[in-house]
Amino acid sequence: MSISAFRSPRRALLAALSATALFGVAGLCEAAGPALLNVSYDVAREFYKDYNAAFIKHWKATRGEDISVNQSHGGSSKQARAVIDGLEADVVTMNQANDIDAIAEKGKLLPPDWAKRLPNNSAPTTSTTVILVRRGNPKGIKDWADLARPGISVVIPNPKITGNGRYTYVAAWGAAIKAGKTPAQAREQLQKMFANVPVFDGGGRAATTTFAQRNIGDALATFESEVNLIKAEFGGDFDVVYPAWSILAENPVAVIDKVVDKKGTRKAAEAYLKYLWSDEAQEIAAKHQLRPRSAALLQKYAKDFPKVNLFTVDEMFGGWSKAQKDHFDDGATCDQILAAAKKS
Repeated sequence: MSISAFRSPRRALLAALSATALFGVAGLCEAAGPALLNVSYDVAREFYKDYNAAFIKHWKATRGEDISVNQSHGGSSKQARAVIDGLEADVVTMNQANDIDAIAEKGKLLPPDWAKRLPNNSAPTTSTTVILVRRGNPKGIKDWADLARPGISVVIPNPKITGNGRYTYVAAWGAAIKAGKTPAQAREQLQKMFANVPVFDGGGRAATTTFAQRNIGDALATFESEVNLIKAEFGGDFDVVYPAWSILAENPVAVIDKVVDKKGTRKAAEAYLKYLWSDEAQEIAAKHQLRPRSAALLQKYAKDFPKVNLFTVDEMFGGWSKAQKDHFDDGATCDQILAAAKKS
């Protein structure tokens, strides 16, 4: 038998094996189903870890295929910038509408009216900003104004790049107005409060580490949803203070149109977000101390969610877009306050 005659069947066999291998890979890919990337804010990782497991099970039961969900977490404004700069998020789940507005306006990745696509302005859960203090509250901190007192050290995430820090800013400012202070007096109070910040961390979880693990500061301004996690991870050496007034923090979600249309994942991405309003998802949210939209579940977990006086960004600032322009754009009020605080 000639060498060429031997090679011919061998090549045929290799070709057949290659075709089988390719078919196998294609088959595996098909069975695996879609893969989603959820780009989210810093302190939501535990909630979405549990939610993803529930959704993956739901998708398998209703669609008969597997699905995978990957997560990216960080300061919310930094996350929004990453998406604008090319991070291919199928969905974003943020803690303020302003960051998704930026993705729509600057990135042109979804329409400006994205919030109308889902109920509750596309925010399946809410929270509020509270003050965590050392056990026994040795410094007698009862409200936002106390964080501006001399001798108080308070840990706050950077309001320029984190939703957590930005909510602290608007909560303290709005509470001052609710207490009868003028905008000038509110500004002065925030300047004193920020002068008491030893370090502006780049995310809510980093601020938690600074306060709870590194033992820096007399108080930590953070989301209500973070309190139980801090106590579970670092022990019960902390008390939570609910100020007289605080901010309603809504956690909006959105599909990133240009990404899902490019990847062919729109149906999966839309289903992933819609399921956040299901009873199962709302129950998971409540267990993570996120306030559910479900009135029944909010009542069920009433002991975990004390009634507090809340105002909205729309009420106090005319909406996130105006708040961004007036307070958080480069050179605006927040920058001016931070610069003055550094000189204090």
